[in-house]
Amino acid sequence: MSEQNNQPCKKSLVFAHRGANREALENTRSAFDKALGYAIDGIETDVQLSRDKVAVLWHDRFLNKIGLDGKRIDDFDYRELKALIHPESDGEGIVTLQDFLADYRSRCRLLIEIKNRDWEAISRHQLKIRQTLDLIGQNPDQRIVVSSFNLPSLAYAHQYNPAFPLVYNFEDDQTVADARALLSTHAFLHGLCVPIQSLDHEMVDLLREQSKCVAVYTCNSDAEITTALQLGVDILISDVPQQALMLRDR
Repeated sequence: MSEQNNQPCKKSLVFAHRGANREALENTRSAFDKALGYAIDGIETDVQLSRDKVAVLWHDRFLNKIGLDGKRIDDFDYRELKALIHPESDGEGIVTLQDFLADYRSRCRLLIEIKNRDWEAISRHQLKIRQTLDLIGQNPDQRIVVSSFNLPSLAYAHQYNPAFPLVYNFEDDQTVADARALLSTHAFLHGLCVPIQSLDHEMVDLLREQSKCVAVYTCNSDAEITTALQLGVDILISDVPQQALMLRDR
């Protein structure tokens, strides 16, 4: 964590957004491995459940990227998803959370976003939380953080494992007043992940005052990356991690 007054005691950590997603299919081994080639600090990825309740890495609400418009991850069993999503490529096939953790947790920090959707039953939201935290298991150095846009899911996660670091993802229209109110009722949160368009000194100062982690998404232009670095964020999430690393380290 950084000290108050925006004077960082260490460099901002650069996380590759779904891996090096401009060089390979996002959330795949190819994307993760290419990102690690840039000596990044961490990887951000997304978890959903297949129809047969296997935790897999996929971001979008639908499967339009593979030509299945209007279809969702939870319309298919895991075996079907393996056959549908680039089955000819080991590097760009769908990845389970279990395999991702086995292959990457020792290589860098991880930020795992749980995608709990409106159409899912609350019981399924909670199952996704339990599966994710159970698969992560022991996390003594807190190199793995879980996030979500779904606040009730994070409250449930805290109830399930009070020691686990949890980050709430802010939407574009949420303000520093919303952050202040939220932290007064959800003090257990490890931090907030704020869109770069909403990040300013007031937001950072509030989080610093309460010793919370400051994460920001998704910083892609030089101006966005520079703003996040000057504000001394803890975690900078980018689609162009090599660019963020260059600006940070030069």
